[in-house]
Amino acid sequence: MKKYQQYTPTYLLGIVISYSAFAADSENYDAAAGYQASCFACHGTGQAHAPLLGDVIEWEIRAEKGVETLVQNTINGLNGIMPARGLCVDCTDDQLRAIVEYILEESK
Repeated sequence: MKKYQQYTPTYLLGIVISYSAFAADSENYDAAAGYQASCFACHGTGQAHAPLLGDVIEWEIRAEKGVETLVQNTINGLNGIMPARGLCVDCTDDQLRAIVEYILEESK
């Protein structure tokens, strides 16, 4: 048991440093580039009746549900039409949130 106690502070420090690096990465994430890379195929063309970026009325309707609902729909997919994670399989949840917020901001 003492052996594990000896290493615990080192492991905790590693976790804190890793989280700090992740948090900094999320803050610097370019949501516009993320949108272009993963969302434009549908939300830039209307594929599968996806609401277009900049369509104020369509995004107002969705914004009424709340950002958290939109983020969860993005993460989990929606009605078998929008794929889970919106085609960005390597995006973190925070990055997906940033993209959703970007879309809402650009659609006001």
